Amino acid sequence: MNLGSKNKVDASFNMASMTDLIFLLLVFFMLTSSFVTPSGLPVSLPSSAASSIEVQKVSVTVTKSLDYFVDDKRVTKAMLEGELKSKLGGPNGSVVLHIDKDVPWEHGVYVAGIATSLEAKVVVATKPK
Repeated sequence: MNLGSKNKVDASFNMASMTDLIFLLLVFFMLTSSFVTPSGLPVSLPSSAASSIEVQKVSVTVTKSLDYFVDDKRVTKAMLEGELKSKLGGPNGSVVLHIDKDVPWEHGVYVAGIATSLEAKVVVATKPK
């Protein structure tokens, strides 16, 4: 009497569906991650209750020692307008202002005034509460 099963079970594992799943997860996380480029300069940003993510075109940083940086390049206060004009390249640009929380806001208003005269949008960078 032959009691053995005629249907043999294949013990191998197919990895194709697992790699497809991992690839889809990788694409999902890449697309949903934030595209914020942090400033490499030591600035203590003020906090804000409401914040949004802005695609950064030109970054202007004012440090505690009142040093001005445009995209991590140190500039003087007199050179700031020319540097912004060359970086923006025309109207409808965007300037993200990273200003230390201990700096008087007259310096931030000065940078915002230059950006507004160049017809650029000004966004103040803050850290969430």
